[in-house]
Amino acid sequence: MQSPHDPYVRVRGAREHNLKNVRVDIPRDTLTVFTGVSGSGKSSLAFGTIYAEAQRRYFESVAPYARRLIHQVGAPAVGEITGLPPAVSLEQRRSAPGARSSVGTVTTLSNSLRMLFSRAGDYPPGAERLDSDSFSPNTAVGACPECHGLGRIHRTDEALLVPDPSLSIREGAIAAWPGAWQGKNLRDVLDALGYDVDRPWRELDPKDREWILFTDEQPVVTVHPVRDAGRIQRPYQGTYMSARRYVLHTFADTKSRSLRAKAERFLTSAPCPVCGGSRLRPEAMAVTFAGRTIAELAGLPLSVLAEVLAGAGAGGEETARVLTADLLARIGTVTELGLGYLSLDRTAPTLSSGELQRLRLATQLRSGLFGVVYVLDEPSAGLHPADTEALLGVLGRLKEAGNSVFVVEHQMDVVRRADWLVDVGPLAGEHGGRVLHSGPPEGLAQVPESATRRFLFPEDGRGPAPVGEPRTPSGWIRLTGVERHNVRGVDAAFPLGVFTAVTGVSGSGKSTLVGQVLAGVLADRQAGEEATGVGERFCASVTGFDAVDRLVQVDQKPIGRTPRSNLATYTGLFDAVRKLFARTEKARERGYGAGRFSFNVSGGRCETCQGEGFVSVELLFLPSTYAPCPDCHGARYNPETLDVTLDGLTIAQVLDLTVESAASFFSGTPAAERALRTLLDVGLGYLRLGQPATELSGGEAQRIKLAAELQRTRRGHTLYLLDEPTTGLHPADVEVLMRQLHALVDGGNSVVVVEHDMAVVAGADHVIDLGPEGGDRGGRIVAAGTPAEVARSAGSRTAPYLAKALGS
Repeated sequence: MQSPHDPYVRVRGAREHNLKNVRVDIPRDTLTVFTGVSGSGKSSLAFGTIYAEAQRRYFESVAPYARRLIHQVGAPAVGEITGLPPAVSLEQRRSAPGARSSVGTVTTLSNSLRMLFSRAGDYPPGAERLDSDSFSPNTAVGACPECHGLGRIHRTDEALLVPDPSLSIREGAIAAWPGAWQGKNLRDVLDALGYDVDRPWRELDPKDREWILFTDEQPVVTVHPVRDAGRIQRPYQGTYMSARRYVLHTFADTKSRSLRAKAERFLTSAPCPVCGGSRLRPEAMAVTFAGRTIAELAGLPLSVLAEVLAGAGAGGEETARVLTADLLARIGTVTELGLGYLSLDRTAPTLSSGELQRLRLATQLRSGLFGVVYVLDEPSAGLHPADTEALLGVLGRLKEAGNSVFVVEHQMDVVRRADWLVDVGPLAGEHGGRVLHSGPPEGLAQVPESATRRFLFPEDGRGPAPVGEPRTPSGWIRLTGVERHNVRGVDAAFPLGVFTAVTGVSGSGKSTLVGQVLAGVLADRQAGEEATGVGERFCASVTGFDAVDRLVQVDQKPIGRTPRSNLATYTGLFDAVRKLFARTEKARERGYGAGRFSFNVSGGRCETCQGEGFVSVELLFLPSTYAPCPDCHGARYNPETLDVTLDGLTIAQVLDLTVESAASFFSGTPAAERALRTLLDVGLGYLRLGQPATELSGGEAQRIKLAAELQRTRRGHTLYLLDEPTTGLHPADVEVLMRQLHALVDGGNSVVVVEHDMAVVAGADHVIDLGPEGGDRGGRIVAAGTPAEVARSAGSRTAPYLAKALGS
């Protein structure tokens, strides 16, 4: 039996996901880094096993009734873990928080600022003191009644909704209406209500036009559809919805980006006329501190806010001194992590996953906990090399406070500073899941099968391949007078036919310039009449876009939000596979079409589990557990469908193949071969065809999207835009990804990446460096040119790190 004072976390028999009965000892009170290629099993060990077990133990100490109110994870597949303290997880949540969530709410700084105004603010003579909730736009007592605390109102008018009044309603005069059946339904409802849908819009009575477009009534009427030849259409009860109501409802509630963009074309957005965009009631806005309202202070960059508070709190009353001191201490940890350019009112959906994680890390640093294990998922993600030192300082302080810091990381500068290294591999999927090394980082030099070894010790000659000569641009896209967020009055030139890297510290304006302005302008130009006009608003002029035939953005958002979406369905491979099964002799005999082999529709799927393969078992105060379906035993299909085989395998067995195995199985089948070859080319041979989208990392999702794009027959010049494509990727995986991106350029296309990995930047043909700092002190192009030219730039924060990567 282990001593209760055992200084190690000892894991025995870990079998989560691809882990192969892992046995490992990790010292407590250390900075321990978990490394390995994507899919090797490092996250399964750190998060899926160690953190999951710590969480399970905590929940067991909670009262059974309270446990039912908490979302619980199931027990991890592990034999035993001893010496495990309580754990705090800081993962990179890739789902966007709500629009009301902000930097202030994530860090709880807003609570402290509201308390400062409530207790130490300057009130107008005779005004009642307000409690802190009155200074929050997210509460009923604080929110502006006109905009409900959102700060902006969206309106529409007849000119927007009906751009061509010479058309009749039947001819599509109301452009804001939906297409297909829903639009026809609204037209038929209007017809049934007695309105003339065949008369030109401009000839209709103004009162009728007003009602049709703006009424809040929703009358229900019996519709008698026009009978089409050969079709029987029965009368039905139709509900009318005005054009304004439809547009506002779609804009507010739809999950579809394209529908929301279409609705936005028919709306004008303006600051709320009542609160002026402050989101608060007049009573709260009448209170000031240091001569400013709470909305004004919340709009300042945190570094500037700290200066204002320091000056105001120094000579004030005791209450003000105490509250400003607390605020300054909390702000200090955020700015230390390189996030001083953010303001408290910056909404959380506009933050990167790396920024969100660092904000939560700053909050934890102030919590004063000790004796816990912090499990972090790539804290350096989205972090410029210049800010990595500050991050290491914060991790060191967490450790010095008496905590253990376990980090899943790919950044070699962080790995080199670790006290202990756990390297998992050697490869991904079924070829990984073993601990190759557990010990001080220098010990990895003696492990030849480690993929991490050559990147951690590049000086022994096994480092990355040398950088080639930069390509010559075939043309340029020039944006002049860019105005968006902190990018003000910038002229930017993007070369075509080459690989371009856009660099700069966090918050310098990289994603704004590339992901919003450049992408928005090109998307608008290609959309023609359907353009949203979003990109055009941010530029004075654009030239050179005619040379681009297509725009493709590849991000790390999930390829699906449910287990029904998987690698095979997303890439279109599953369509080819189902057609192959439908062509088998037994399928033809039984009259089975390709649809029979889908687990998403009734017919061929198992109806007990609705094609999920498992059923949820509710255990009241214990975590809900998932058990294989009692009828199909996890196969997802009914027995009749599973009777049909293709070269000896059922459809369920094909979905269980890895990409690598499937490539051999489908050899000689062009439709399947092409998709599988591209998945292999981007290093995803270890994934199973039916692997649910919910199990994929952001890096894996991005590479699946890239593979789906690569398998298409390309026509014309394509511009590929990628925002930090190396996030979540091991340096060995980065090499595989870069080979594919450079191959796209060699094929006559253009690639633009926003990137912090200096090895990637060193291999680019052209570099655009933004800065010099973040927020208001950024947003300018500091340097542009070849990597060698930018590396010599005196005013660039990137230059010294790029020079090191170039070996100069």
